[in-house]
Amino acid sequence: MRSNFESLRVYQLAEQLADEVWKIVTSWNKFAGDTIGRQIMRAVDSIGANIAEGTGRGSFQDNRRFVRTARGSLYETQHWLRQAYRRNLLEAAQVEKIKPLVNELLPKLNAYLQSIGRRPEDDSKDG
Repeated sequence: MRSNFESLRVYQLAEQLADEVWKIVTSWNKFAGDTIGRQIMRAVDSIGANIAEGTGRGSFQDNRRFVRTARGSLYETQHWLRQAYRRNLLEAAQVEKIKPLVNELLPKLNAYLQSIGRRPEDDSKDG
């Protein structure tokens, strides 16, 4: 059985980003993994978790709130990725693999946020 959040492209991107970051963080030394690694994994895992939780809530308002939290977690993830790069924990090839996911995820999160609660007939009024 597949939940409705699992079919969302925005959720799939969040999951893919988290998996890529996990592969990187698990290769770091103990100190880096225990400090920045834990922070970045909490942030990146929170993106998909909040999308999933929001879809399970009973109202559009709750869902929007969780998607906004997911967006905040994405920004936090970007911060930690920048820190990891500045501290020479990320290689250029790793950045090139992660960057397109981040760049696609942010506009998809914003579009998903805008779509929550809209009815199909609302789109026909746009013109």
